[in-house]
Amino acid sequence: MKLTAIHPKLPMRNKSITRDFYVHKLGFSLCGTTDYEGYLMLKKDDIEIHFFEFTALPPEENYGMVYIRTDDIEHLYQSFQENSVAIHPNGQLETKPWGQREFSILDPDSNLLTFGADG
Repeated sequence: MKLTAIHPKLPMRNKSITRDFYVHKLGFSLCGTTDYEGYLMLKKDDIEIHFFEFTALPPEENYGMVYIRTDDIEHLYQSFQENSVAIHPNGQLETKPWGQREFSILDPDSNLLTFGADG
């Protein structure tokens, strides 16, 4: 037996805003053709992120986080900059003391997405 994939579930306040950000800014696409009320499934390359509706979520109290590995951190960072994706003020692209090259962004609900690659 082995584990084969993980699909984190993050909170969202507004499905259309979340979908628009991930699709138009980050390059994700919808999983399948079924539209589930209060739930959103998005994919890009080999990953999926799912979202559940939490309309009362105070963004400043959201601690949702995902670490996503990539094989070309420089290109990904550049593509986000070209799409006017705000880089987290404390998450600029840099090589961390633990050897990973990383940067971070916040989505519209303050879920922290950190992207990393071997340094």
